[in-house]
Amino acid sequence: MKLPFKNVALIGKHKSLDVAVPLLSLAAFLSARGLGVIVDSLTAEQLADCPYPSMSLEEMAKVTDLAIVIGGDGTLLNIARTFSPCHVPLIGVNQGRLGFLTDLTLENMLESIGAMLEGQYVTERRLLLSARVMREGQEVFSGLAFNEVVAHRSQISSMVEFEVRIDGEYLYNQRADGLIVSTPTGSTAYAMSAGGPILHPALDVLELVPICPHTLSNRPIVVNGSSVLEILMHRCSDTRVRLDSHTSFDMQVHDKIIVTRYSGHAHLLHPVGHSYYHTLREKLQWNQSL
Repeated sequence: MKLPFKNVALIGKHKSLDVAVPLLSLAAFLSARGLGVIVDSLTAEQLADCPYPSMSLEEMAKVTDLAIVIGGDGTLLNIARTFSPCHVPLIGVNQGRLGFLTDLTLENMLESIGAMLEGQYVTERRLLLSARVMREGQEVFSGLAFNEVVAHRSQISSMVEFEVRIDGEYLYNQRADGLIVSTPTGSTAYAMSAGGPILHPALDVLELVPICPHTLSNRPIVVNGSSVLEILMHRCSDTRVRLDSHTSFDMQVHDKIIVTRYSGHAHLLHPVGHSYYHTLREKLQWNQSL
């Protein structure tokens, strides 16, 4: 992880009309502290006469020490996949709905980030997934996922049929609408809505959650984070593999998806006193009286 912070990347929610004011306010705040500010080129298009240099995400990841995202969890997911291989830590400011990852608010943004720039923060490591699609022995697609890798049908009503192996050992054949391979981070996303358990983000595990399985005995399963997961497609008309809702690839019969833990991590920075359990209570409304 790159410390201390000298150059900061600022990224706003894509095509958001409300991002300009808080982003420019934050940029001025950082500049006044002597930090270099670089704005994502797509975000800069939404700012009238942006006075700061702009770059693509890939270019910024190579020259910045910190990335601050103003948006929702979906925005931060995409940024994490680009910045994590370059060991750039991330701070999320919530402009979306739930905000499991983007835990700062627009109201406390400047105060919280000011304290964090002075070293008052906690660091959290989150694992990512590496996914590859093999076709006739050749790799035809690959990518990273922060939340999940999903094999799912697109529009045709017929079920997907696939075989799953863990570390080379046969687990099951299944007919379902698809399968979710989730990180602990993603356990509060699609995997949770499909009936999977919530996993603490510090755990080194992966979970497999069937999507509407045809057999009621097919349940979610949690496996070691170092496991090698293989998903062999037996029937997959109009089926695709999707990484974090951002990247997808159309599957064919006999294609194999290989999912492993990525060698690096995403580093999230939180204010001192951050609590994952507090986030769960707040976002899932567990603190409401019955």
